[in-house]
Amino acid sequence: MSTPAITVEEVTVHYGPVLALDHASFTLEPGRICGLIGMNGSGKSTLFKAIMGMADPDFGTVAINGGSTASARRTGVLGYVPQSEDVDWDFPLSVREVVMMGRYAHMGPLRLRRKADREAVDEALERVELTEYADRQIGQLSGGQKKRAFVARGIAQGATILLLDEPFAGVDKRTEATITRLLRELAAAGATVLVSTHDLHALPDLADEAILLMRRVLLQGDPQAVLQPENLALAFGLDVMNRGAAA
Repeated sequence: MSTPAITVEEVTVHYGPVLALDHASFTLEPGRICGLIGMNGSGKSTLFKAIMGMADPDFGTVAINGGSTASARRTGVLGYVPQSEDVDWDFPLSVREVVMMGRYAHMGPLRLRRKADREAVDEALERVELTEYADRQIGQLSGGQKKRAFVARGIAQGATILLLDEPFAGVDKRTEATITRLLRELAAAGATVLVSTHDLHALPDLADEAILLMRRVLLQGDPQAVLQPENLALAFGLDVMNRGAAA
């Protein structure tokens, strides 16, 4: 039996008096895409930060390939595509430099760029269709292009576990299709992908499984089963069922 790519056990996180995660538990196996769904404030971003080691749980544990989150980050196994509002788009970095950050774990303490690093960045930029924008300041890109640049960073990094926090929010159809295709390719090659999204209609085409979150994991399983109205009502309220009936 293989070791799960991500293991979250009883993770609880508070921000002051606010309970953001409440004994959240789940596992993800290698080579799978899992969609993370829940209303705003359900703890999705906090869950990502806990997995990345950016939020300290009050209780519970996170394991990456059976080991620590710190080790996974240090070796480049774990990649993260943040929400747009978490990024300083005015910082004077080019698209190429942002993607090159994904190679830091491979460079050593002096961060000397080798031929292999440059080739990995060029290949990643090509896969997300941003080669012609490589030398442009990152903040000058469109919303969809910015998301693709951070996906390219994860590809260049060689991450085998990718976390994407709302990668489809505010993007054009081309970017959505490009990111979906890339995620499917990465999963087919053995990568594990956890992606939060509000696009419930597209979820069955994107993900192999889904997690329904409301501070704790309410349900994990096949996307079509998780998306049943009676299940969504647990996390989103009865109005979801009413809208579905009206449609």
